[in-house]
Amino acid sequence: MRLFDSHAHLQLKEFDADRDAVVARARAVGVEGMLVLGVDVPTSEQAIALAEQHAGVYAAAGCHPHDARLMDEASLARLAELAHDPRVVAVGEIGLDFYRNLSPREQQIAVFARQLDVAAEASKPVAVHCRDAEDTVYPMIEAWSRRMRGRLPDGRPLGVMHYFSGDSDLARRYVELGFAISVHCSVTYPKNGRLQAVARELPLDALVVETDSPYGPPQSRRGQRNEPAYVREAVEEIAQLRGERPETVAGATTDNAMRLFSVAAAVTPRSA
Repeated sequence: MRLFDSHAHLQLKEFDADRDAVVARARAVGVEGMLVLGVDVPTSEQAIALAEQHAGVYAAAGCHPHDARLMDEASLARLAELAHDPRVVAVGEIGLDFYRNLSPREQQIAVFARQLDVAAEASKPVAVHCRDAEDTVYPMIEAWSRRMRGRLPDGRPLGVMHYFSGDSDLARRYVELGFAISVHCSVTYPKNGRLQAVARELPLDALVVETDSPYGPPQSRRGQRNEPAYVREAVEEIAQLRGERPETVAGATTDNAMRLFSVAAAVTPRSA
C-alpha cells in the first residue's frame, strides 16, 4: 500500500527520543512521503534539516496562527527566505485560529495575508489551518484564489485545507477554489460523522490524508502519541466509507499529495 502523510510535525520534542524509529515505522507500512511543517522560524528550519536527513521527508515553512504574535519583520522575512528554499515544498502551517486566540486576531490575519503573498511569490502551495475562523478564512482564500486564477503557475492546486472540519458543501467550495481537502485520523472516530461524510462524498482526486503527528491519533490509539505510520488507519476508514479497496484510496491520495507538493516517491519497503 502506497501512503503519504501530508501533515506532520516530526521536529517537535515529542519525537526526540525515537525520531528515526518513527520514520522507519512509517516506511515499513508503505509511507512513501511525509510533509513536516513548521509553525515558526525555528521549527521551519528544523523541518528543512529533517528533509535533508531522510529521503521522502519534505519540508514546509510557515507561521502557525498561535505564533503570529511573535512575528516581527525579521521573522517574516526569514520565513519568506525559507519559502524559496528548494527543500521547502509548501508554505505552512499558516491560517487562523479563533478558537484558542493565542495571538490577537488582527495579527493572525496580517501574518496569514503576508504568507499567502509569500506563497504566490514562491509559486508554492499553502497548508491552511482554520479553526472557528471560517467566516474570515474563506473570503481571504477566495480572494487569493481569484488573484492566482485558481491554480499555481504550473497548474498544480493552490494548497490544502489541513485538518478539515467543515461540511461537504464547504469542502466542495474549497475544491472549486483550487484546494485539496485533508482527511485526518479523526475520521476513525465514531462520532465524527461530518468528516466521514466529506471522505465519502468528495471526489477521490480532491483528497489527501494526514496525521498531524504528534496530535490526534486514530480511534485505536486514543490517548497515545500520533505518528505517520498511523495514516494507514485513516486510509482504511475512508476506503470502508466509500466502498473502495484501501489500495485504491491509498494510491490516489498519495498521487494527489505528490502532485500537490511536486515531489517524487522515496524508495521504501512496501507492505501488503
